[in-house]
Amino acid sequence: MKNKFVRTLLMLSVLASPTVPLQAQAKHCSTAKAAGDWAYTYTGSILTQNGFVPAAAIGHFHQDIAGNITGSQVRSVAGSSAAEDISGTVTINADCTGTATINVLVNGELQRTAVIAAVYDTNANHARDIFQSLTSANGTNVPVVLTADVARLFPKD
Repeated sequence: MKNKFVRTLLMLSVLASPTVPLQAQAKHCSTAKAAGDWAYTYTGSILTQNGFVPAAAIGHFHQDIAGNITGSQVRSVAGSSAAEDISGTVTINADCTGTATINVLVNGELQRTAVIAAVYDTNANHARDIFQSLTSANGTNVPVVLTADVARLFPKD
C-alpha cells in the first residue's frame, strides 16, 4: 500500500512538472519590475479629412515603480516636427501585457491623450506597443495606426 502511494505521488509530480516553468514564466512581468529609463520610436499614420498622413516620433521616459511616466519626445506629422513632453501611467500584468495612458503636452498645455497596449519581452527590457486610441485635448477621437518599439536604456538581467 505504501509503495502504491509513493508511486502515485511520484507520477503526479512528474505530470505536474511541465506546468511549473509555465507558471513561473507567467509571473515574469510587473509594473515595478519595468521601472527605469526607456527610449522609443513610433511610426505610422494619422487619418485626417484629406487622408492618411505619416507620423513618427523618438522619445525617452522614466517610469517609477508605481507606473508613473515622465519624459519628452520629438515627433513629426506630415513633415512638421515639434518637441513635446509626456506624462502618464502604465500598468503591466504578470503575463507581460500592459496598458498605458499617456498625455502629450506643449508648454504645460495638454495636446492629446493616447491609450496604448503593450507586450513586454526580453526579460521585460523591451516592449512592442500599438496605439488603441488617440484623443485631442478637445475630446475629439483621432483615428491612427501607430506602433512603437520601446527599449530599456540600461537592461536588467
